[in-house]
Formats: sequence, C-alpha cells, structure tokens
Amino acid sequence: MLQLSGGALPDPDPRYGPYPQPPLGAGHLSVEYDPRPAAVREARAHVRRQLEAWGLTDRDDVAEVAELLVSELATNALLHSASRFRLTLTAAHGVLRCEVADSGRRTPQVLEAGTSESGRGMFLVDALARRWGCHQDGPGKTVWFELGTCGSDGCGRRQP
Repeated sequence: MLQLSGGALPDPDPRYGPYPQPPLGAGHLSVEYDPRPAAVREARAHVRRQLEAWGLTDRDDVAEVAELLVSELATNALLHSASRFRLTLTAAHGVLRCEVADSGRRTPQVLEAGTSESGRGMFLVDALARRWGCHQDGPGKTVWFELGTCGSDGCGRRQP
C-alpha cells in the first residue's frame, strides 16, 4: 500500500551536519512502500513522474541518474532491512535531494566495483552524486544523495 504525503519539511536538523536540506517551500514528494521487489520499480517510476512534473527531465541526465541511484538505495533497503521504506524527493535552488529511510541500522559502505554481482550500489552513489550521506533516525536510518539540477557548469558535479 502506498501512502503519499506532501506536507512541509521539518526544520533543518543538526544531525545533518554540513549537508543541510534544501530550503522549505521546495518541491516535495514522499512515498512509502511495502517490502516487496516491485517496490523498487515503483520508486523509479515515482522519481521519473515527479521529475517530469518539476520539469527536470530535460536537464542533462539528472532523471536517469536519480532513477538509478534511488533504485540502488531502495534495493539496499529491501535487502538489508526487509521493512517498509520511504522515498522522499525535494528540489530547490538547483539541488535535487533523494532520501530513502528504512528501519535498518546498518550504515551503508562504499565497496570497490569488482566482479561481484552485488555490493556496487553505494559505489555508484558515491561516484555519481554531488554528495551523499546517512543519518540515524530513531530505530532506523536515512540514506540520501543530492544531484545538481541547474544545468550550469559545475552544477551537479561532486564538490571537494
């Protein structure tokens, strides 16, 4: 069962450290998914539809990268927490922020992209996102990444 919400975002939390959330008043979508394999496909579809609605599908490869990385985070949530997970998208001031929250406590690790068939999800997030992070949320965690959407030189590129 999907639950959509579109209320206001909470005030920035000090746990985010140097990774503040986009300002309030931004585009916002939050969807909760049941722990089943089809949820990953549904999350990708929600990302595509929302970015189309926000007019962000004609900007470089933002939509394709966002879909890929959300797919990786959603898959990790299913594999490692086997619980419901929540996808939250926000867009403001040239930044798209994607978050996947689940009930797992295990912090994601960036592994080398070897020949294994699994374990490369966070390697992709680390390689393609402008920045990313993870924070504990009560009994669970939220893994997030940001992509630039402004189309100018350096927008969306990894920052030192």
